[in-house]
Amino acid sequence: MSALLKLVKVETRLFLRDSATVVFGVLFPTGLLLGLGSIPALREPSPETGGLRSIDVWAPTALVFGMVMIAVQHIPAVIATYRERGILRRLSTTPAHPRSVLLAQMIVAFASVVVSAALMILLAWAVLDIAPPERPLQLAVAFVAGYAALLGIGMISAAVVRTSSAANQLGTLLFVALMFFGGAFLPRALMPEVLREAGEFIPPGLQALTSAWSAEAGQITATAGGQPFWLQIAIMAGIAVAASAVAAKLFRWE
Repeated sequence: MSALLKLVKVETRLFLRDSATVVFGVLFPTGLLLGLGSIPALREPSPETGGLRSIDVWAPTALVFGMVMIAVQHIPAVIATYRERGILRRLSTTPAHPRSVLLAQMIVAFASVVVSAALMILLAWAVLDIAPPERPLQLAVAFVAGYAALLGIGMISAAVVRTSSAANQLGTLLFVALMFFGGAFLPRALMPEVLREAGEFIPPGLQALTSAWSAEAGQITATAGGQPFWLQIAIMAGIAVAASAVAAKLFRWE
């Protein structure tokens, strides 16, 4: 355990030195929400949203930016770099097994998305008067399940790429695909029905996060006959388990 704690401290220092990841993975969701909140039209209640402001409905979407970026871009790039430089291979000959390095990396990454979410929720309430999540426990469950699904996909990427450059390229493609098909780039109400329905099965499960944050917002963004909350959670959990199993099967230390 002491070795793992030391690795966590090392990975934390390395994470904090990566200014791009800190800015875009941790701070960007809050900055984006505050930036959009500065637009007067988005702070006006609308009959189309049941009296809610557009910024209230969109707020849960900001959460997923940091989650997706950390899981499918940052983690695979770091692991690919360690493999490319032979760090994982060399660690296999020391008491610090490479698995401990991966675990430490995942712990630090998860802590970063939790900090990002907490910061966004707090400042959204303090600055934009966006109500905190109505069902915090369900939001926490949706957050963990969604991030686990993203992490499983990210680990498949980390398993198959051999260089940091390839990891960055694949991570960017995954980021764009997950954000688009998951319904984060466009308001779900404006998306074709097939994409809205597909978004309920795309990590990190934006619809489940939205429903947990606000029941009214969840109803506005849900598709007709949309999946129940706990079924969406089960889908995310299933993706997490399946993707992790595939990643473990494909993963190579060298």
